[in-house]
Amino acid sequence: MLAMRYVHAIGLVLVLVMNVLAQRLPLGGRTTGELSAKYPSLVTPAGYAFSIWLLIYAFLIGFVIYSFTHAGRNSKAVKAVGFYFPLSCVFNAGWLLAWHYEYVYESVFVMLALLLTIIAIYTRVRAAGETYVSMGERWFVRVPFSLYLGWICVATIVNISSALHASQWDGFGLSETLWAPIVLAVGAVIALAIAFTRRDAVVPLVFVWAYVAICMKQQDHPGVVYTAAVLAVVLAAAAVLAFLRSMRTAS
Repeated sequence: MLAMRYVHAIGLVLVLVMNVLAQRLPLGGRTTGELSAKYPSLVTPAGYAFSIWLLIYAFLIGFVIYSFTHAGRNSKAVKAVGFYFPLSCVFNAGWLLAWHYEYVYESVFVMLALLLTIIAIYTRVRAAGETYVSMGERWFVRVPFSLYLGWICVATIVNISSALHASQWDGFGLSETLWAPIVLAVGAVIALAIAFTRRDAVVPLVFVWAYVAICMKQQDHPGVVYTAAVLAVVLAAAAVLAFLRSMRTAS
């Protein structure tokens, strides 16, 4: 039986190849960005925000490499990731297929499945953490999945909003300009909860990145811009506090 670290590597290669195909072919004849423009919503960030995937994948590559080191092979946190990571890779690749071939509603369910697997990884990694977390484990296990969780939370919100917009949902009588701030607030509450319960500065910073990009994209909707800007400031402050609390714990 293949050691799980090899399965992790194979899963990551699958996702990276699918991402290259999605942009270079592209799958379905449209790039991911072109489809985002085709199915817009008021919580869709500016295109540059999606470049965060480069950072996420760089850290995930770091995670896979770390899992082959002596420290990684003996890390409880790495072992806790288990089959959830290759499963997340399957869902990630599956979402690209669903989105690029414009199965918009189906893509939401795939995204939710991806979110659940990342939540499982995140909670298992945190639960496996010992009182002292080594520098390697912090940077190559915790940070990668904090980045991943933060962005998939944002991506889920955007994906659902785009699907509802495509379905011409009436918003229970509320306009999209009213729903967007509500959705942004819910996302911020989730990020704040993670920041303070897990002493995690990375997740709220990912939301800050996304919310600033929403401000850039939604200039024609002042209410959305104001809400996103205020929440970005609050989340940035929360990230600083979470970082300071984590440093006190580490010391």
